[in-house]
Amino acid sequence: MLICHILKNKTPGIVTVTPGQTMVDVLRLFRDNNIGFVVVGRRPGEYLGALSERDCCNAVAEYGAEAAMMRVADIMNRSVATCSTEDGLPLVMAIMTTRRTRHVVVMEGDTAIGVVSIGDVVKHRLDESLHNEQWLSDYIAGTGYH
Repeated sequence: MLICHILKNKTPGIVTVTPGQTMVDVLRLFRDNNIGFVVVGRRPGEYLGALSERDCCNAVAEYGAEAAMMRVADIMNRSVATCSTEDGLPLVMAIMTTRRTRHVVVMEGDTAIGVVSIGDVVKHRLDESLHNEQWLSDYIAGTGYH
C-alpha cells in the first residue's frame, strides 16, 4: 500500500498555520478541527516545519504561561519526518517508530500535500485485517469464488 492510496481515503487538503500566529491560535485550531498537528508555511503547500500538541506541551513546560502568546516560528519543529506519495506504508510505519512521531508530512517535491497520522495507519491496518478475515472465512466456507 502506497501513501498516495491512504491520502485518497482522507479529507483533501492540509491544515497549515503561518509562522507569525501564536500558540493559542494553533490550540484553538486544534480544538475546532479535532486535530493535533499542523504544517507551518507562509502560503499553501510551503513547508517550513510543523507544530504538534507535544510541541505545545514542551513550550509550556519550558516557557510557562508566556508560551501561549509565543509565535509559531519560535516553537515549531523544523525537523519533522516526511515521506513521498510513492513511499510504502511499511516505510512510513518504520519512520514513525524510529522517530517516535505520530505524524509524517507527505511531500510532492518541495510541496507539502498531506499528513499521514498514526490513526490513518491504524485505520488502514484494521480495514486490511477485516478484509483478510472475511476472505479467509469465505474461503473456509467455500463461498466468495467468482
